[in-house]
Amino acid sequence: MVAPVILYGSPVLRKSSADITEKDYDPRMVVNTVQLRDEAEVEKLLKSDTIWRCGECLSCKTRCPRGNVPGYIIQALRALSIETGLFIESEQGRKQLAIKRTVGDHILKYGYCVYIDEVDNDMYPEQGPVWEWLRENRDSMLERLGTNYKKDQSGTLRNTSKESLNDLKRIFDETGGTQRFEKIEKYSSEKAKELGIGFKEGKDDYFNLLYNE
Repeated sequence: MVAPVILYGSPVLRKSSADITEKDYDPRMVVNTVQLRDEAEVEKLLKSDTIWRCGECLSCKTRCPRGNVPGYIIQALRALSIETGLFIESEQGRKQLAIKRTVGDHILKYGYCVYIDEVDNDMYPEQGPVWEWLRENRDSMLERLGTNYKKDQSGTLRNTSKESLNDLKRIFDETGGTQRFEKIEKYSSEKAKELGIGFKEGKDDYFNLLYNE
């Protein structure tokens, strides 16, 4: 959903041209726009796909000889875009709902960012037939692989205890994560209503529209 970080034209770029998917993406432009202190231009950024192109890998921090970290500025812009609801004005921004309802909700429900029960071939056809077979036979296969899938004990794919899930929820509450999730849902609901698309929860019509864009 979020494109990998691409520093096209930057001296810190160490990828081949084949890796570059968005050649008009330039973090320096983002930084320059912010430094202009022109609120109208900053608002354009908050409504654009540009701030959602960064993969937040922070390669800029380790590679820039001047110590510049445009990734931090982009993180702040993303937070402001969600806070103000302007993220719904861009295609990539709107996809934050899809990320929230997959990775975000899975963390709070399972304690995992990615959980095998939720990675099906309908949503992720690129996983291919081997993955589909593995999911269909996951109980026996994961047992043979030595995991503790859905078991209340230590080990890979174990059940996350209710105590740990409650701790995760409290962390989200205290750090503003819960509030951010609520804002994503709120503004996304308004956008769905504007577009006349069904909006409830989970993989509803609006979610499927975003996911398949």
